[in-house]
Amino acid sequence: MSEHEPPQPHEPPEPSQPAAEVPAVEAAPAADALPALTPPPSHPIQLVVTDDLRRSRLTVLLRALLAIPHLIWLSLWGILVGFAILIAWLVALVMGQVPAGIHNFIARYERYRTQVTAYLFIAANPFPGFGGNTPYPVDLEVAPSARQNRLSVFFRVLLAIPALILAYLLVLALELMAFVAWLVALVLGRLPAGLENIMILLLTFTTRLNCYLVLLTSKYPSFD
Repeated sequence: MSEHEPPQPHEPPEPSQPAAEVPAVEAAPAADALPALTPPPSHPIQLVVTDDLRRSRLTVLLRALLAIPHLIWLSLWGILVGFAILIAWLVALVMGQVPAGIHNFIARYERYRTQVTAYLFIAANPFPGFGGNTPYPVDLEVAPSARQNRLSVFFRVLLAIPALILAYLLVLALELMAFVAWLVALVLGRLPAGLENIMILLLTFTTRLNCYLVLLTSKYPSFD
């Protein structure tokens, strides 16, 4: 009987207690790592700037003349976009959302208009393409079509009145900045970063207002 009494085979479970604590220690960092995810952009309309600040003095001098073909094409394209906006408004009143095809067509026009505006106001240097589908140093990103409140769609122009008043003042400031940029770029062959930042800030608000009016987004225009 004495040979079976020693309980040595049952003593090893004691060291197993520290081993049980290891998974608990490793699980804590995994839970803490979740908040490190990058938050989405605060606004569905974003200006993406990759400009290197260099300017060609010759094209800066002739910038207004060089932009004439783009301004003509913008006017012609804008006629079709006007009909598309009317259809988008009617459909959004019924469905609560602009169809993806119409949304993308209007977004492409707004992207092209943003590129032309940046070129005309010396906020970018290269001659833009005519299709609104090529990258540019000052480019526009528009989020996909999303649900919109029908009431806000119906009263969109009235809701935009405060932003329109502010935008009127901002456009005057942007034109002044563009004239200053024209003079500076002629002398230096480049644009100061601070001056460009101010112009991009003003252009951001006015572009977001345009996109809000044409139903590309239901989020009110802002500077952030």
